[in-house]
Amino acid sequence: MQTPHIPVLLDEVLESFSNVDEGYFVDCTLGYAGHSSEILAKFPHLKHIGIDRDDEALAFSKKRLEPFEERSTLYKGTFATVLPTLEEAPVMALLADFGVSSLQLDKKERGFSFTSETLDMRMDAHAHLSAYEVVNEYPKEKLEYIFDAYGEVRSYRKLAAAVVEARAKAPIESAKALSEIAKEVIPAGGKIHPATLMFQAIRIEVNNELGEIEGLLDAIEAKHYKGEVVSLITFHSLEDRLVKNRFKKWSTACICDPQAMRCTCGKNHALGKALSRKPITASKEELKINPRSRSAKLRSFRFNTDGK
Repeated sequence: MQTPHIPVLLDEVLESFSNVDEGYFVDCTLGYAGHSSEILAKFPHLKHIGIDRDDEALAFSKKRLEPFEERSTLYKGTFATVLPTLEEAPVMALLADFGVSSLQLDKKERGFSFTSETLDMRMDAHAHLSAYEVVNEYPKEKLEYIFDAYGEVRSYRKLAAAVVEARAKAPIESAKALSEIAKEVIPAGGKIHPATLMFQAIRIEVNNELGEIEGLLDAIEAKHYKGEVVSLITFHSLEDRLVKNRFKKWSTACICDPQAMRCTCGKNHALGKALSRKPITASKEELKINPRSRSAKLRSFRFNTDGK
């Protein structure tokens, strides 16, 4: 079966789960099952749960994972909503790859591409909100906010004004037309397309991506297992900051007020520890064969074996 996707940081992900010897592995962002198929093959003692909100991804992965069907169960939905409902236990390994899948990027009809003739960007094709509504209906102030907060676009005000001016003449129907607006406002330069950060911001808004990550972290914190390993792959600073800060919270032993004269909490509140001090990034070898891995960062956390 031809696989249109190269899973990022695969060797590093496999290494993070090398000491997991029982229970379930949950792939919260199943996609094309690139990571899942390799983990199922390498760890025959683990059972698998795959979660995705994309019907096309689920159909492809179901076919791809047929050799492991006795150990694999797939669920449709967002990981933040599905994970708390899982009855399978114990979950000893959990992976989330927050990047947009190749399935979505490469199919122009999905509206993620700069050259797409549609304007969609929904990870779940049945979701109500699409990029079309965001671009053509959001007030200028709200566009400014998402371009600034989710895209960290320096000229966010100028870009929002350009979008509003363009749509006043005629609705912006395609991602291609939207990217042309960005080109007029943001000077070309460097390795990334002028519309990259704007598209990121709109995609995050359409799919509530940061809210979903927060929901996933909340679900993990509320229900984790002794010795469970969580490996999360992020692709931009907003995602990485959420993961980094939550791992820091989970690793903190003392929860006393920072202004307190001395510790009175017992310094035994750490839930576990991060498996590396800094995020793991792609090797030079991987960057050569998979340019999309250049911004990927992997952070892994192991919960205490004593359940604290």
